[in-house]
Amino acid sequence: MTKLLSILFLILAVFETSNIYSQSDQVVKNIIQIGKTDNQTMKHLDILCNRFGGRLLGSDAYENAADWAASKFKEWGMQVQMDEAGTLPVGFNRGPWFGKLLGENGMDLHFATPSYTAGTKGIQTGHVLLEPKNQADFDRMKGRLKGAWVIITGKSEGWPIDFSKLADERRAKIIAENLEIDKKNKEIAEYNSKLDSSGVKKEPIILKDEPALFYKQMKEAGILGIIQSAPVPIRVLYDRKNIDSLTFETLPNLPDIKLDEHQFTLIEQMAKERRNFFLEFDIRNFFKMGPIKYYNVIGIIPGTKFPNEYVIMSGHLDSYDVGTGGVDDGSGTTPTMEAARMIMKAGGKPKRTILVCLWAGEEFGLLGSKSWVKRNKEKLPNISNMFNRDGGPTVPTNISVSEAMWNDISKICEPLNGINPDFPFTVKKMEPKPRPKQAQYTDAGSFSVEGVPTMGLGLEDNKGYNFSYGEIWHTERDLYNKSIAEYQEHASIVTAIVVYGVASLNHLLSRDGYFAPDKEESSKTN
Repeated sequence: MTKLLSILFLILAVFETSNIYSQSDQVVKNIIQIGKTDNQTMKHLDILCNRFGGRLLGSDAYENAADWAASKFKEWGMQVQMDEAGTLPVGFNRGPWFGKLLGENGMDLHFATPSYTAGTKGIQTGHVLLEPKNQADFDRMKGRLKGAWVIITGKSEGWPIDFSKLADERRAKIIAENLEIDKKNKEIAEYNSKLDSSGVKKEPIILKDEPALFYKQMKEAGILGIIQSAPVPIRVLYDRKNIDSLTFETLPNLPDIKLDEHQFTLIEQMAKERRNFFLEFDIRNFFKMGPIKYYNVIGIIPGTKFPNEYVIMSGHLDSYDVGTGGVDDGSGTTPTMEAARMIMKAGGKPKRTILVCLWAGEEFGLLGSKSWVKRNKEKLPNISNMFNRDGGPTVPTNISVSEAMWNDISKICEPLNGINPDFPFTVKKMEPKPRPKQAQYTDAGSFSVEGVPTMGLGLEDNKGYNFSYGEIWHTERDLYNKSIAEYQEHASIVTAIVVYGVASLNHLLSRDGYFAPDKEESSKTN
């Protein structure tokens, strides 16, 4: 009787397994068919970039994009959670911006301003001065500062000049130190003047420099704004040092312009030569009253057998607003959305729950994913893997897995080589990697610090389209047309198949050998 029961259980297990695989195989076939004939990845990207635009956290564009993404998840039959992740004290919307050089070499100006910084008060035209670098310079020119655009030193990395109280204190300290240096330099000059031809002259001491050293004093004198050199393509970020302390009554009111380095060199030289010319700017940077809540948009495909176990696929919905977020991270968000749509349309019923997470505030420091992890600690041990796409619009061609994951992932990835011969796919073995101490770089970091596997798809530009992530990273060129349609569409198919496969296993992926043992723990064990 016992033997008979064992045989019966074996038959049932084989029957159950065959049904699982036949269902899974059909879903995968459906996903491939949908991906080849009805792929909507670029349609989603078009809407994100060209209807909403740059989706800065705290902007109308972000809120509109979040509402739209949630509506699409509902339309596709998914459950939706608008997951409140945090609050900003004020919001920011960017309007158009224009600038001209008026004078003998008149031209249109190529520039941008960081987010959460001031615009102009309509069209503002003024003369141009080089910034003062010591007290004597400031005293000599203070009467001319009113109504001037001021050229400042330094090379922009995208951040605005800090106008906080601490920054003013730091600059005041440098100004005081330079006063002492000026006194010593006068003594050196007097010493050198008394030397005969055989004497060895002393070198003057170089003044300490900081861009916009007399920021507070120049502002009080009535300057129109400051202008700094910026490499091309122009990168602008946000006011990270003041954003959390802003109120609608304490908003910045001095434009901080990052000007094309080639035009900057010309204008700086004209200012040095004291030539008669003017600059004209119209910059429409708008703020809105807070508090402004921001949300992760989470689409949920419930698990049929293990609803409290999870696979996450994600990208970040926010972007900088000097471009339209076509690559960073439209190239991650839209294949993720399309993968979810294809799983639903293909009739997928995964065993464990798939969370489709469009994170908020990645660009402001992984705010959305950090918040979710902090509030969902109990879910972390039950996450099989967190698949995050935030590396550009190139095509997935490989995945690196631990020894313990090898059999499962190899089986899941078998169909990937039958989709498009231009994009062969390989499974590689990885060495255990150290578990990071801090969450950084992208939203996967928020999970990996907690020991959650964040195995990702390896990307390549294998057709040689000359894609450069550095060209678009947080710059004005982060646009819809920088994404590569055939790569993006293939990425959505691969993502859907891999995520669905992991969610349909009879077990969580093993974490054995994924992270290297912590050195401190290893030493305690030994």
